[in-house]
Amino acid sequence: MPSGLNNNLWPRVSIIIPTLNAEALLDNCLAAIARQTYPRDRYEIILADAHSTDRTRAIGKKFDALILDDNGKNMEEGKRLALQHATGDYIVFVDADNELTHPDYLELAVQGLQKNPQALGVEGYYLPSAKMSAFCAYLTARLHISDPVCWLMSANPRLVAREGEVERWVLPEGTYSYPLGANGFVYRRADLNSVQANEKFQDTHVAMSLMKNGQREWLRLRGRGVHHYYVQTLRGFVQKRRRATVHFLRVQEEMPANWMKEKPLVPLWLAAFYCVSLFGPLFHTMRGIGRDGDPRWLWHLPACPASVLGNAWGMWTYRTRRGDKKLIANLKPEQFLK
Repeated sequence: MPSGLNNNLWPRVSIIIPTLNAEALLDNCLAAIARQTYPRDRYEIILADAHSTDRTRAIGKKFDALILDDNGKNMEEGKRLALQHATGDYIVFVDADNELTHPDYLELAVQGLQKNPQALGVEGYYLPSAKMSAFCAYLTARLHISDPVCWLMSANPRLVAREGEVERWVLPEGTYSYPLGANGFVYRRADLNSVQANEKFQDTHVAMSLMKNGQREWLRLRGRGVHHYYVQTLRGFVQKRRRATVHFLRVQEEMPANWMKEKPLVPLWLAAFYCVSLFGPLFHTMRGIGRDGDPRWLWHLPACPASVLGNAWGMWTYRTRRGDKKLIANLKPEQFLK
């Protein structure tokens, strides 16, 4: 990485954050960005804010963020809006419930992409934090994908090489069934432009399009990524899955690409059946505890049926209230730090 003595040598980075009434989490998120070793005058923070009524905008201004008015129906439209205003050579997608775990995350991510032109981007590990409940740590640090249904359907990435702190990962041949592209993910702006992301952005769709164009590898940084404060309680998880399902179905209206149809490990119906059964979740709970020595795997037992409940609730909500333009905003569950 070039020396910080000449800041003009550092590529410009745009950090994009969609927000809506995120005051409980945003200060924590932006403070972690402020601790980055990347020079402050070489990155910009762009909030695509869906007209928050709390202190979200004031917090953004405290950290010198550019704040845009997001009039869209979902978070993807906000990210497209922010992309149209971004000036960076590299784009980082961060959610308000994320916290970058290490001060050198941006520096190492940009350096890794400079040295690995074949990689489509950098994915963060989801690491536990003292600010998380045990349930949140299970969802994010153990499942990584934050939902048992998606976890069961996803293909298992394979580590192909490691050089210093940079790891190279790839999916098995013949599948693109892995939801890649959110929560601290770093892209080259040129790659996003190649798939018209500023017009068609949808996080997992962009990564899948780049894979289909030949960039099957992506990078991870050893032991680094985000603390993802997805949700702290089981009740909040059901609400979150409801909202996520409504959001997913709305995005499908505009862009029918779907990673869950790209040769998943198991079909959706079987994943749902697994989650409402006893023996499948019990098997993975015992296996997880035995492998990791982590009793937080016990949350797998109630989380599996809760996921199906939340997803089914979301489908019913979408069918009965799909005309409500503020539906996504109104379904936002409470998120907080422990």
